[in-house]
Amino acid sequence: MPWEDLPVAEFAFPGPLRDQLVAAILDGRKTTTSGLVADYEHENEPLPHPGLLQAVIDSGGRRVAVIEITAVRVLRLADVDLAHAVGEGEGYATVAEWRTGHERFWHSADVREEMDDPDFTVNDDTLVVAETFRLIEP
Repeated sequence: MPWEDLPVAEFAFPGPLRDQLVAAILDGRKTTTSGLVADYEHENEPLPHPGLLQAVIDSGGRRVAVIEITAVRVLRLADVDLAHAVGEGEGYATVAEWRTGHERFWHSADVREEMDDPDFTVNDDTLVVAETFRLIEP
């Protein structure tokens, strides 16, 4: 399937964090990612599923890679494991580091604006979509 026909995978918001995450995908350090069930529900989008191909876009909106989702788990924020945290490719050595970084992102003004909720917050029981993927085409 041509890249332009694939659904888009956006990592974070355009800017330095997205650039860092896309670079980690391209060099193989990033093989997992985390989203929130609440975000999928807010956007009225289905959850990803194994076998799904997506075009990764950079901060300029260019399609730079194709990934295939290989596993999807929905779990409580408190139940995210170390293997998933390390697979994020951001240098996390502990689940606590992963959680701190992700809470900072999920509690940001950008996420709260996207969720249309200025008080949006996550807690131990928040449902996380933990995806594992592989790079198909850089």
